[in-house]
Amino acid sequence: MTDAELKELMSQSVPKCHRAVFDLYCNYVYAIVIDILRNCGTREDIEDCVSDIFMKLYKRFDVNTDFSGNLKGYIGTISRNTAIDAFRRLSVHNNRNFSIDENNMEELRSDDSLMENSERKEQSRIILGKIKELGEPDSTIIIQQYYYNRTAKEIAESISMSSAAVQKRSSRAKQRLKLLLAEAGIGKEGLI
Repeated sequence: MTDAELKELMSQSVPKCHRAVFDLYCNYVYAIVIDILRNCGTREDIEDCVSDIFMKLYKRFDVNTDFSGNLKGYIGTISRNTAIDAFRRLSVHNNRNFSIDENNMEELRSDDSLMENSERKEQSRIILGKIKELGEPDSTIIIQQYYYNRTAKEIAESISMSSAAVQKRSSRAKQRLKLLLAEAGIGKEGLI
């Protein structure tokens, strides 16, 4: 959906525009939040942060909103800043002080460790990209199922489908994802 289409939808129905923005950018926002909060937040913390991000966006989007800029970049900036604020809040709330002891220093010095972390991060980026290639609602189903451990029933309620339809789409999406990942050179160790 283009920015012009979003503006037209906003003039017709603000809730429909909000829903379209959510559908378009939900996975993008989740990816940003997960990347920042994965070491300090729970699944509920991540969900809360994503909800906060969309509430901030919805408060700023109205009939007079100019959609002519880089909307994805704008959403990315709000997502990153909100997730960083949540990280700080959670770190203070959980009284987590990250200290570096001698074992951690050895791990940081190790080129093998740096290479493994780099490879793992790149593999995660590729996997998320391939999941997005599945399209909607398949990408949402896979992310909800494997990143958030949601049941087919929970997913079905959130995307207005039947539980059986979610299970069938999930099965087909996993098969397509395996093919996409094989094409990208990612073996079974990186698969679902």
